[in-house]
Amino acid sequence: MIASVPDVIFKTRVRDESIGGDNPFRWQDVSTDGIFKGKRIVVLALPGAYTPTCTNKHLPGYDARYQELIALDVDEVYCLSVNDAFVIYQWSKHLDIKHVKMLPDGNGDFTKAMGMLVKKENFGFGSRSWRYSMVVENKEIRKLFSEPGKADNYPDDPFTVSDVDTMLDYLKHSK
Repeated sequence: MIASVPDVIFKTRVRDESIGGDNPFRWQDVSTDGIFKGKRIVVLALPGAYTPTCTNKHLPGYDARYQELIALDVDEVYCLSVNDAFVIYQWSKHLDIKHVKMLPDGNGDFTKAMGMLVKKENFGFGSRSWRYSMVVENKEIRKLFSEPGKADNYPDDPFTVSDVDTMLDYLKHSK
């Protein structure tokens, strides 16, 4: 495992009312430094928007318990997926996500540099992120919860250690 998060640029879309119209968003590059430098961040990384475990459990769990995470000296919570900015925006809107910030890794640059890019061709997904969560302090990875079995075309989708309960337990006992 690497000791610090990789330096990449995320291609994001941000609301800009000055644009007007039905789609008031513009592209904005966000650096790893902009997200992680000088902050304590929780990241949940998952295989894909609209997939069953990601949609029904992983992301909603973190959003529902967001305030508890923030109360434990966390500055922000991000959901990272190897999906483009349009897909994860619509997915978060569909799920009515109120707190967790969505972080598109459309090309998989961050995920690959983390060593977490896996092939999921057996499900027709192409390359995706392995499911994990982590605590990052000032760009340094303090704790990583990677699901067991990480391998290309793994036949299952484990969800045993990257959940919000495990993260909260770790944060409560790591003070």
